[in-house]
Amino acid sequence: MAKRYETALVWFRRDLRSHDHAALYHALKGARQVHCVFVFDTEILESLPDRRDRRVEFIWLSVEELAQSLDELGGGLQVLIGRAREEIPALARKIGAQAVYANHDYEPNAKERDTAVSRSLGMQGCALHTYKDHVIFEKDELLTQGGRPFTVFTPYKSAWLNKLNPYYCKAYPIDAYRDALARSGSTRLPTLEQIGFLPTNLRRMKLPTGTTGARNLFQDFLQRIDDYRDRRNYPGIRGVSYLSVHLRFGTISIREVVRTAASVQTEGAQTWLSELVWRDFYFSILHHFPRVVGHAFKPEYEALYFQNSEAHFSAWCEGRTGFPLVDAAMRQLNETGYMHNRLRMVAASFLVKDLHVDWRWGEAYFARKLNDFDLAANNGGWQWSASTGCDAQPWFRIFNPTTQSRNFDAQGRFIRMYLPELAGVDTKFIHEPWCMTADEQRAACVEIGKDYPAPITTHAAARKLTMEMYAAVRKR
Repeated sequence: MAKRYETALVWFRRDLRSHDHAALYHALKGARQVHCVFVFDTEILESLPDRRDRRVEFIWLSVEELAQSLDELGGGLQVLIGRAREEIPALARKIGAQAVYANHDYEPNAKERDTAVSRSLGMQGCALHTYKDHVIFEKDELLTQGGRPFTVFTPYKSAWLNKLNPYYCKAYPIDAYRDALARSGSTRLPTLEQIGFLPTNLRRMKLPTGTTGARNLFQDFLQRIDDYRDRRNYPGIRGVSYLSVHLRFGTISIREVVRTAASVQTEGAQTWLSELVWRDFYFSILHHFPRVVGHAFKPEYEALYFQNSEAHFSAWCEGRTGFPLVDAAMRQLNETGYMHNRLRMVAASFLVKDLHVDWRWGEAYFARKLNDFDLAANNGGWQWSASTGCDAQPWFRIFNPTTQSRNFDAQGRFIRMYLPELAGVDTKFIHEPWCMTADEQRAACVEIGKDYPAPITTHAAARKLTMEMYAAVRKR
């Protein structure tokens, strides 16, 4: 029979919900009295360059709802500010906890932090128990027949689907054990200013936060899921789930969304399920190959020579490359913290293979700006686009930004949404506004080179140079 503790502490991190929560469930079953805590970790917050960070505000609002939810269950949430590696052992000691429960975090820095916390807890006779909660399959649960990690997606997906069964998607029944929650009530939530941050445009954007926001988005998507395969590539229409930030911060359970997607036998639902498998795949890569942080998965591509023009990089960041779809995508990112997945691929390919800027520069920029930034997925996506990663886009396949624009925003609806200076441009020129004559520019109320930039590169010439870059590395 498993040991039962008198007092335990549940440490919430990237799992901001009170239902179907692995660590909370195990703590409630394993202890007579369970306290809950969230730490605004200054070790993380102090590294953020912008004091108006939408992610911090998203977390802040979601923690507020989490506290209310735990109160309704009969417990509460203590909210602390400080270094988690110090605050968690100190709180455990203060309440006399014999164990701390948390869910796995797969990022290298988080693993190092958890090792330090475990060591500190151990010195005071307290155990750290961690559980799988953020993915369906983790670590060594899915390996090749040779016992090695998968590095190609298709066989990984096949093995993932073959192994999937109701057990892996079963919800943790929190309500059945809620009586173990310590009736301590929640501590007062610190203001954003007390955390060291300022309000953003998150509320004006009406981005749904917390479990309630995740639930509403999911229910909305289920009305459209059958059309996902046909609509997901078009940024100008409502085709995707918009759940990525909620999966990132755990305001919705991955088990619930996978269980639901797997039960809907339509091509749209199965296509979305495949995207969720990609998510697990990148977590697996990060776990087994942590060197991908900062380095090419394929070591030979460390030798790629990038021109790294600061001017070109700044133009890309600010949405002034002269290629409308790329610029609209970057302005959407800067204004909202969101970018459509198709556009992430287009923007990344353009930076690396048209402007010849190191993929790590773009990866770092996305890491600063994306609401749903997740190291595993961001790194995997950038290395896919740069052809340096596992199962990446072939090095000789280079997105043509104009073709992508015509294919996925044919009428220029998305472009006009984020590039108002092109609002008057006729659809036949919206993808190549530089092709307009002077008279046509006057009629469209835009002067190319003044109101909207001329292209900073020529795709054909840039493509030729890219082919030479990669061919040279492959030859060596």
